[in-house]
Amino acid sequence: MKTKITSSPLVCFILLLLFLAFAFPECSVEARKNKAHHAKKPKPQHKHRGKNHKGSHRADRSPSLPPPSQTSLTSFDVLSFGALGDGVADDSLAIVSAWNAACKVEKATIRIPAGYTFLTSSITLQGPCAPGLVLQVDGNLKAPPAEAKSWLKSSTLQWLNFKWTHNFTIQGSGSVDGQGSNWWSKSTPTQDYQIQKRSDSIPDIKPTAIRFYSSNNVTIRDINIVNSPQCHLKFDDGRGVKVTNITISSPEDSPNTDGIHLQRTRDVEIQHSSIASGDDCVSIQTGSANVHIHHINCGPGHGISIGGLGKDRTAACVSDIIVESVSMLKTMYGARIKTWQGGIGYVKNVTFSSMQVSDVKVPVMIDQFYCDKHRCKNQTDAVAISDIKFNEITGTFSSQPIYLACSSSTPCTGVDLINIQLKPTYGFHELQHQRQALCWNSYGKTQAPLVPSSIDYCLGRPDHSSSVRQPSRSSSDIKC
Repeated sequence: MKTKITSSPLVCFILLLLFLAFAFPECSVEARKNKAHHAKKPKPQHKHRGKNHKGSHRADRSPSLPPPSQTSLTSFDVLSFGALGDGVADDSLAIVSAWNAACKVEKATIRIPAGYTFLTSSITLQGPCAPGLVLQVDGNLKAPPAEAKSWLKSSTLQWLNFKWTHNFTIQGSGSVDGQGSNWWSKSTPTQDYQIQKRSDSIPDIKPTAIRFYSSNNVTIRDINIVNSPQCHLKFDDGRGVKVTNITISSPEDSPNTDGIHLQRTRDVEIQHSSIASGDDCVSIQTGSANVHIHHINCGPGHGISIGGLGKDRTAACVSDIIVESVSMLKTMYGARIKTWQGGIGYVKNVTFSSMQVSDVKVPVMIDQFYCDKHRCKNQTDAVAISDIKFNEITGTFSSQPIYLACSSSTPCTGVDLINIQLKPTYGFHELQHQRQALCWNSYGKTQAPLVPSSIDYCLGRPDHSSSVRQPSRSSSDIKC
């Protein structure tokens, strides 16, 4: 009996230890489970997000989401600014709004998306903007028709006007349509090429499709510009222009629809493009210098022209122009310089070379008696023309191979005719009276091969030019 009594406390102690050993681990595991459960429980989220969240125009982002990419911050699609792109509603406000937003952002892109047609009234897109701005035109921009009331409420000097835009690019696979047909069909030319007579519902002044004013380092590439009421692409008071791989197109009978028009613009390259219009493929006006035009298909149209210069006794300054590797088909003129009587100033250091002409009325022309009406007043002063080279111009003509008509008071000097080979379109047995080259008060030198042979004795000898009266004012005196 004593043994059982003495051993019972020991047994109780062992049972107590076993109880504690099994009970404590279970409590520890449960605590860990509870801790993990509370850690995984998500925080409550806001029910309303983005534009539906009252008082906010930006979507809420949880801290775990990555920030938006740089592309989304620099891309401005006009559809996001309210444009419809149905070709009926006026999308002008949306385009201007997209411009104003993108203008503040460096290397931004304004997108005119493919598959849409955006009708827009006359607008001005103004800088200066942050550098690297791009207008990506993959859809179609369309002008209102000539009879639209929107023209009566806005300027008709230009349709799309870019002002003070620097380091700017227009590019894309889309088109810019000026809808010019009604402007042309209702008009008859007058003394002022901008002001035309037409129906009362159409404004008196025809707009240029795209105009750049006082803009530097501008690039235009890949787009199509069609059917402008007047000039298709115009640059005024700019510097650093590059035009590459564009197509300009309007009918042969569309009046005053110059392809590219340069006015007081320097450091220009126009290359690898096709231009068809009812006027000059490229027109180079006063104040333009250091212009390089190459690999251009021109026609129909009036060729590549410098001028007209000196109208209304004004001063003209054009220098350092190179036109080369150009193909002309059924144009009225090829390489042309035209000046009005009574003007002052100069055209100098100009080269036309490697030109292929086909059925061109007059492939080579200098005309110091230019007049766009039935009769113009005879005047003594003339814009001085010097150091002009025509080199390697070959193909066919339909009227006259060369026409150089210069002023007796200010003749053309330093004119070179080198490797000129031009044959009549209809063969040598026809148009005999039109086969001869004409050179009047033109001095310079010729170099074989020369076809027709009349080119060889067309120019006066360079030593004779020293005896003619020189301009009363030197080039350095002229302010253009």
